[in-house]
Amino acid sequence: MAETLKTEIPMPPHVSQEDFKAGMARLAGAVNIVTTDGPAGRSGFTASAVCSVTAEPPTLLVCINRSSSAMAAFAGNTALCVNTVGPKHKDVAMLFGGKTPMDERFDAAEWTAGQTGAPILADAVVSFDCTITERASVGSHDVLFCEIHGIAGDPDGPGLAYYARKFHELET
Repeated sequence: MAETLKTEIPMPPHVSQEDFKAGMARLAGAVNIVTTDGPAGRSGFTASAVCSVTAEPPTLLVCINRSSSAMAAFAGNTALCVNTVGPKHKDVAMLFGGKTPMDERFDAAEWTAGQTGAPILADAVVSFDCTITERASVGSHDVLFCEIHGIAGDPDGPGLAYYARKFHELET
């Protein structure tokens, strides 16, 4: 569980949810399709809230909204794959970011299973095959700490970023 910092100095008020969302729209992020498979079922969602934590052991963090339709599977499984996508997977990213049924999301692309069993997107820019080693609840989201067991992808492929509520292609 994350440690809460204590201070003697009075804290200023938080920004509004609207201001927070508007500010976050101006924080560019890679477009990732995060997938899982295991006892709790196969599921996935599109996320920009993914980042590196440490190289020893190689670890990423992934944030998922607890009200997401994908949450039950991620809560019950220990494997996941962060599939960072490029322009050719923009439509798939849209499917995984919406209300599309899970089977239809996965039917829209080609997948293989990583060594953890998590679905790896064919032709992703990079895929990180991981196990979830820690979880923390913060506000409306769970933060998943994921140790990386395999990396695959197309190192020469162009990337895709999400900025100002739109996709933007990144050249190599």
